[in-house]
Amino acid sequence: MLTGTVTGRADAATSCAGRLAKTVPFKTGELRVYKSRAYACAVAIAKKPGPKRVMSVTIQPRGGRPVVDSGRYARQAGPVTVHALNRCVRASALVEGKSGSTGWILC
Repeated sequence: MLTGTVTGRADAATSCAGRLAKTVPFKTGELRVYKSRAYACAVAIAKKPGPKRVMSVTIQPRGGRPVVDSGRYARQAGPVTVHALNRCVRASALVEGKSGSTGWILC
């Protein structure tokens, strides 16, 4: 079950603020996690942009609630952002039934 609040989404090639901290490739796409001083952000990017398909991206700070963007997108789900000052985060992405995840990172 996906819970949380959508903090933002974009169908264009919009990215997160901060530096790229982790990239997780998987069969149908890629999960990208970015880190700025106090925030962490994640996006799911489809490997082959095209017709809208089921996509989602989730990011969760340790001890906090996950933030999710889920729907039918042509290229990208997200960005989703959480406050992560001095906190580990984990992120996951789903594109057309295939997924990738990070485990706890940025600790």
